This record gives sequence, C-alpha cells and structure tokens, in this order.
Amino acid sequence: MRLALFDLDHTLLPVDSADGWLHFLVRAGGLDVAAHTVQIEHFAATYRAGTFDNDAYLAFQFGLLARFPRRQLEHWRSEYLRARVLPHIRTEALALIDTHRQAGDELALATGTHSFVTAPIATAFGLPHLLAVQPATDAGGEFTGGYTGTHTYGEGKVRAVEQFLAARGLGWDTAETVFYSDSINDLPLLARVTTPVATNPDARLREIAAERGWRVLDLFAPERAAA
Repeated sequence: MRLALFDLDHTLLPVDSADGWLHFLVRAGGLDVAAHTVQIEHFAATYRAGTFDNDAYLAFQFGLLARFPRRQLEHWRSEYLRARVLPHIRTEALALIDTHRQAGDELALATGTHSFVTAPIATAFGLPHLLAVQPATDAGGEFTGGYTGTHTYGEGKVRAVEQFLAARGLGWDTAETVFYSDSINDLPLLARVTTPVATNPDARLREIAAERGWRVLDLFAPERAAA
C-alpha cells in the first residue's frame, strides 16, 4: 500500500483552522476575548518555536468545548467552517491530493487540530481517513474536557500513523508512505516516512529539508486569518 498523508494548517490550508476556531468559539460563546486571546497567541508562538506544551494546549482547547452543549457547538462549527475555512480551500491543494488519488494511493489527513473541527474539513478535501486527536465524550455525547487515544502532535502523529497501518496489517517496512507538512513540529513523522515533503515550510524545517535533501514544495503563500 502507498499512503499519502497530509498535514492541514499551512500545508493544505493557507490559514490555521485550530487557532481560528478557538478565536471564533471564544467570541461566539461570550467569553473574555482579551484573556483568551493571550492564551491562544501564547500557544501559537510556542508551537512555532518548537517549545509547545501539548498537554496544556489539549486541556485548554477541550476545556473550552466542555463549556458548551454539543448541539450549540455543532451550530457554531458550521458557521465557522462556512465563513473562515471553506473559502480558503485552494485549487493547488485539491490538485495535489488528486494526483495521489489518481495514482491509487490511500489518502489521510494527519493533523494536530482535533477531529471535531477537522472531520468536515477532511470531507471537503475528499480525504477518506482522518488521523486527529479525538475529544472525549460522555454517554450523552457531550464533551468532557478530555481526549481519547493518542494525541497527534510530534511523536503522537507517528503513533497515530503506526496504529493506522497496524489496523491494516501493515508497518513502516511494508507500506510506502509520503507526508506533506509545513511545520518543524512534524519532524518526527517527516523523518519516519518513506518520502517527506516539506510543504510551505517554516524557516527551521526549510533548513532541515535542505540539509537532508528532502523535497520542498511551496504550494501557496500563507494567509493571515482574522482572529
């Protein structure tokens, strides 16, 4: 099997769907915008710097989900995707995915942005498989503030791919894998796959790609989403 894996934010999308959702949710939920913006921007800065605290970020974002009823969150998610995400799906990204589809590859979105936000985005891109951290729910389907399974940051994304392959009776030595990502935080998975592609890479990843002879793909220029 050949598996084509795609990161989402700043790789397939020129905006950050995770940060955008948090800003949108804070405003829609009537929360303290100034205080939450400080937290969101702190996480974003440490992510870019490669000093990201996975556990703190997961607690923050899933804690926000748990403050609101699931039905209300689904309504806000639809509004958010329509206004802030779907307009940014670019033809370049769709063409890249279609190249792998036409080659008969399995296609998966492998993202640190949690599945409540990214499941419909994967569908919009025509990606049948989603590897993303799953928010935990109670018996009634309401969010609890925790998550289930593995997270999908750094080494967590490697574990998620390993589990995906193992469920199909495969491993790294029996599958051909290609991974597209922009971020230094995805270095563990980029270093593990058969074919790493640094896509719209940040400065540190661009340097490493040059040192290791990895392909660099500048798919499009990034955009700055409104908070």
